[in-house]
Amino acid sequence: MPRATSDDRQARLAKMQAAQRSSERRRSLLVVGVAALVSLLLIGVVVGVIVQSQGERSAVERAAAEDIDGVEEFDEQDRNHVQTPVEYAVTPPVGGDHTPDWQTCGFYDTPITTEPGVHSLEHGAVWVTYDPELPAEQVAVLEDLAERNAFLLVSPWADGAELPSPVVASSWQRQLALDSAEDERLEVFIAKYMQNEELTPELGAACSGGRMA
Repeated sequence: MPRATSDDRQARLAKMQAAQRSSERRRSLLVVGVAALVSLLLIGVVVGVIVQSQGERSAVERAAAEDIDGVEEFDEQDRNHVQTPVEYAVTPPVGGDHTPDWQTCGFYDTPITTEPGVHSLEHGAVWVTYDPELPAEQVAVLEDLAERNAFLLVSPWADGAELPSPVVASSWQRQLALDSAEDERLEVFIAKYMQNEELTPELGAACSGGRMA
């Protein structure tokens, strides 16, 4: 058998290197292709979620433009700053005298003092009070709403008179009693009455920087 010359060995080496480069290119293209496909799928999912979310917000906004079944309307409320406890005619309150400091909006898992909460209503907050025995999964729904709405105040109710229902949404002069935190009217009420231009006595005032407990 003839011995391989140096040229033959170099030719075989060059051929092997070319095959290796070709294989690496195919692997690279495969990786890029898979990454692109995954990216497209993720983009599709994100876009789908955004579209769905926008659709839900639009539906809530359309519903908020109409009357909401079950909402009670109350007469104009006093708005004096006081340092003493207030006896409110409505449970929970929909306005009235209150402390000079307001309650910082957000979610609370323990009851808050009523008078600062009423001051937050004056600033345009919606105050959602709930029965302390409300199931944990419904409390989680309320906590999520508080995280998504800067002027939403959520707390359990434990101030004398019992709540008229497991969940109550209150704004200045308006109130909605609900049997469940998952009632679709809750988000509609929030959209309609949170910082309501016609009803909020101190529109533009803050719901942050107040009491935290």
